[in-house]
Amino acid sequence: MTANSSAFESPTTKTFTQFSQRADYSLMDSLQADPQATGDGHDHLPRQVLSGHYVPVTPTPITAPEYISHSQTLFDELGLSHELALDEEFRRLFSGDITVAQEPMRQIGWATGYALSIYGTEYIQQCPFGTGNGYGDGRAISVFEGLFNGRRWEMQLKGGGPTPYCRGADGRAVLRSSVREFLAQDYMQALGVPTSRSLTLYVSQSETVRRPWYTQNSQSIDPDILIDNPTAITTRVAPSFLRVGQLELFARRARSNAHQEALKELQMIVKHLIKRNYQQEIDPSLSFSDQIVNLAYLFRGRLTSLVANWMRVGYCQGNFNSDNCAAGGFTLDYGPFGFCELFDPKFQPWTGGGDHFSFFNQPVAAEANYQMFWAAIRPLLNDNTQALARLDQIRDGFAEAMSQEINAMWTKKLGLITYDSTMVNELLQLMVLSKVDYTIFFRKLSNIPDKLTDLEESFYLPKSGQVETQWNTWLQRWRNHIMSCGDPRVTSAAMKQINPKYTWREWLIAPAYKKAEQGDYSLIKELQAVFSNPYDKQSSDMETKYDRLKPNEFFNAGGVSHYSCSS
Repeated sequence: MTANSSAFESPTTKTFTQFSQRADYSLMDSLQADPQATGDGHDHLPRQVLSGHYVPVTPTPITAPEYISHSQTLFDELGLSHELALDEEFRRLFSGDITVAQEPMRQIGWATGYALSIYGTEYIQQCPFGTGNGYGDGRAISVFEGLFNGRRWEMQLKGGGPTPYCRGADGRAVLRSSVREFLAQDYMQALGVPTSRSLTLYVSQSETVRRPWYTQNSQSIDPDILIDNPTAITTRVAPSFLRVGQLELFARRARSNAHQEALKELQMIVKHLIKRNYQQEIDPSLSFSDQIVNLAYLFRGRLTSLVANWMRVGYCQGNFNSDNCAAGGFTLDYGPFGFCELFDPKFQPWTGGGDHFSFFNQPVAAEANYQMFWAAIRPLLNDNTQALARLDQIRDGFAEAMSQEINAMWTKKLGLITYDSTMVNELLQLMVLSKVDYTIFFRKLSNIPDKLTDLEESFYLPKSGQVETQWNTWLQRWRNHIMSCGDPRVTSAAMKQINPKYTWREWLIAPAYKKAEQGDYSLIKELQAVFSNPYDKQSSDMETKYDRLKPNEFFNAGGVSHYSCSS
């Protein structure tokens, strides 16, 4: 499951001028702009956006931007010279100064609106106008779309200043959240989990914003102090940033006949989604109805696989609403996310999330989002009863498809040949009883141990008599299965490509962004190196530092074990 780096080509883009030549703006060229938008992109105040697929808007540069880091993996994949990250014009563009854009680039970016559904219930309360027409990219501004080595990528600034969807906020991102997103995207890519990608990270040397956060050693649930944070911009990259919530927005307008073009705009954005994210899999010669049905089937497959991968590596999205669900089927929006350390099916690091968005509830949240996706594209098939029936059948099969993906994940994670529900469920119960570390436990299990003591270093609780007996019984049964199914050395090697050795531990991330606030970026670079090879053995120093149980002082610690979305 490690990222494939062997296909990277030698750098072909060495200068900013060469980078500019890659520009190709399919979204702005094929979709409709908000007709009420300004021509110059100076459209930064909250307002209702009643139609159109995007708002042309210029980002607001951070002042005195300083380079922190870039993703070497993605630069290699795109064929970009690493020196570009230090190029003056490149730095200015990806810290918000779009005036440096050279033709065929455009000196204007774009932001998009979307709707919000939580667990299948439509909401408009988050819109300041109470209509749903003011909800969307409040601080995410796309500034580039282009072709690299035959693939299309969109580049979006996180923290690029206010847009019409900013709801009165400042449109900025703080260094803390920017570091987290920058590192997490690279880490997920290395884990083999579909994700948006990181390009660059720049910080302002002079601009700060006030945000609520936690005092040192606080155990408060909610932030208990206001602090000044350096502003930063991280650029995230994806084939597109189309969300389920975007399709929902246009479907809602079509259902209510909000304007004459409403149904057409829905049709246009669905066609654009197919072209941007499913072009290799959906035959363009098919009728549009057949393309929609294929889209529904393919998205179901991507979404169920994605969530199974999240659970495989211990990832919890934290706030898996429809607006945080990429219609391309990859991980999007690294805000209130976390990785499970002490195993708890109800793990949820975000204080605003609740059990419904917890670790083991993610398949249910995914089904709710798929329900909204299905409802959004259904109006496009109203005149085709046969296609509607096929679409509904795909929707009705979501739970079974999700179950199959989860079962297959546990089968591989445990090195089994076929899924064994009793073995899996008994193991999960024992993991809860012994309070195991999710990542350390499965990595040690990957060694095919023959005694319980080989697993105990992953336990937060010491073993007790009855539980020890249950563990020994389970371990013997599992080993017998492994030994009867082929060479255990082959099984062990396969398990180690499924179960990472290094995971995201918030208590090791916090020092990195705290040091970065003082201008020391060494820990960020160190974490990049560790996360780039999460399945492999690393130096003894790195293992001692990063492959260990969570210390007691970090349990229930505000900003580490739990945190708000103050970013």
